[in-house]
Amino acid sequence: MIIVMKQKISKELTEAVEARVRELGYEPHVIHGEKRDVVGAVGDERGKMVLQSIESMSGVEKVVPILKPYKLASLEVCPEPSKVELAPGLFIGGEELIVMAGPCAVENEEQIIETAKAVKLAGAKVLRGGAFKPRTSPYSFQGLEEEGLKLLCKAREITGLPIITEVVNPRDVELVAQYADILQVGARNMQNFALLKMLGKLDKPILLKRGMSATIQEFLMSAEYILAEGNRRVVLCERGIRTFETATRNTLDLSAVPVLKGQTHLPVVIDPSHATGHVSLVPSMSYASVAAGCDGLIIEVHPDPEKAASDGPQSLRPEAFADMMKKLKAFAEVADRTLPNA
Repeated sequence: MIIVMKQKISKELTEAVEARVRELGYEPHVIHGEKRDVVGAVGDERGKMVLQSIESMSGVEKVVPILKPYKLASLEVCPEPSKVELAPGLFIGGEELIVMAGPCAVENEEQIIETAKAVKLAGAKVLRGGAFKPRTSPYSFQGLEEEGLKLLCKAREITGLPIITEVVNPRDVELVAQYADILQVGARNMQNFALLKMLGKLDKPILLKRGMSATIQEFLMSAEYILAEGNRRVVLCERGIRTFETATRNTLDLSAVPVLKGQTHLPVVIDPSHATGHVSLVPSMSYASVAAGCDGLIIEVHPDPEKAASDGPQSLRPEAFADMMKKLKAFAEVADRTLPNA
């Protein structure tokens, strides 16, 4: 249920509603709007009609059932797009298009620092890099783990760019959270509910990637796991789905952007690198993603792709990334977005 509060009421009235929601056996989630607050009551669907009695409380305008199975991610709870703070003063979901860039995997100090400097110069706002790498083959490079996290932090100190990196195992959540500004959930972990619940208890932004065979509803239900634990700083990422097509690594579902925008208030990012698997396709799919209405991009960049430990064929060289960013600015302007420093 959604409890819609009246405009310009006291904080005490909202807190009284929260307390009543708890008394009835539900968990309250307050969303602060520009004009009024909304309290989402989440819990057992079978007895939700008892919440209707809250409509008689002072300060309550109305109580409305949430029709979607995903409650807190729904536009019914928050009809305005959410802006998620990725780092102090850096928000995604607003007018500015946020580009995250860097190598698939952190390999050594020289590689990550060189890449960080290059992507910042080109206009990227976040440095990406994998310290823990979930790979299809157990014999492939699995990442530098904590040493990789330390190298990412060194690159952050030098460039000032916040860092995003993937957390693979629930047991590593606390470790990764000590170093990273943004934690990423990979496609293979989209329905790792134990991991999602742990991330929901953090006060850190989470980039949730869509599973390669997941429907939009399943994707949003995974986001709901994080939101339901109290973490509202969730960003969705479309990274391609598995189809019968073999010309690309995955099939980039660009229709997911307007579909998600019509169902959720959460920001949407596109990963054209993993979606296509071919460096030649990354720029055109980036332009198309912005035209489709995405809030950001996450792109793989490597100073020497031929020698990359992982995903070299889909990684842009720094000079190609800089050229793409310049062209991307025109697409951003058409989509009523800004792309500073590109």
